[in-house]
Amino acid sequence: MSAVDLVEEFARHREYLVHLAYRMLGSFDEAEDVVQDAMVRAGRAEPRDIEKPVAWLTTIVTNLALDRLKSARRTREAYVGPWLPEPAIGREWSEDMMDPADRVTLDEQISLALLTVLETLSPAERAVYVLHEAFAVPLSEVATIVGRTPDAVRQLAVRARRRVQEGAPRFEPDPSEQARVVAAFARATTDGDLDALAQLLDDEVVFRSDGGGVVRAAARPIEGRDRVLQAIRASLKNVPDLELEHRVVNGEPGLVGRFEGGAAVFAFVVRDGRVARIDVVVNPDKLRRLPPA
Repeated sequence: MSAVDLVEEFARHREYLVHLAYRMLGSFDEAEDVVQDAMVRAGRAEPRDIEKPVAWLTTIVTNLALDRLKSARRTREAYVGPWLPEPAIGREWSEDMMDPADRVTLDEQISLALLTVLETLSPAERAVYVLHEAFAVPLSEVATIVGRTPDAVRQLAVRARRRVQEGAPRFEPDPSEQARVVAAFARATTDGDLDALAQLLDDEVVFRSDGGGVVRAAARPIEGRDRVLQAIRASLKNVPDLELEHRVVNGEPGLVGRFEGGAAVFAFVVRDGRVARIDVVVNPDKLRRLPPA
């Protein structure tokens, strides 16, 4: 393999590498930085020593992301309010479009809820889980990538899978049902119809908002239908000009809200026809990739 071949191989797989780093870090900006660093290393590498370019690039990106993740965890401990991953915003959707054959591209096929659960894993567990579960890399190859023994990697995989199963929603989301519920949520919110909203919320609904200390947001998760309704009522008073767009958010029906001076992205977990969880990202630092209205 020549140096030119290696650069071409890097360009061919760049999107995959960004998505890998995004799943590791929950941030596209950090993912792009990691991939850029990997590209610099690729430019300095001796191509003749690289037998499998994709495996080599995956190893470089994974380990660069691991280094960032270790320092990021310390930073997030001092984060103001709940920390949510940067959302991946896709195209518009309508209730009649959300069937399994119409699912979106790779970068949007990991829900915000699952990304948040991955934050509870150790960096090593997260790397193993992302490589094996999200990208179907055999554990024997994962061991080589992360520089651990196969037995150690198997143990990490078991622990990571168990912790994800404990923290992730325990049901398979139905895109068509979620589209219907989210559309009803949008209508009720736009109309200010709190009675209709109450009918849409699960008794134990959880509402989390990420303002990062940059904009106003709830300092802690809000739990329970009545308290969440109060929070929504207060928010609507603060942003009376709120306009909602139907957008795919991390592979699932969600909403983008726009108002004077800012924006918000809403991700939902729907269970048995009701909203069980609402994650709202209002930190403008995480919304720089928001598509135009």
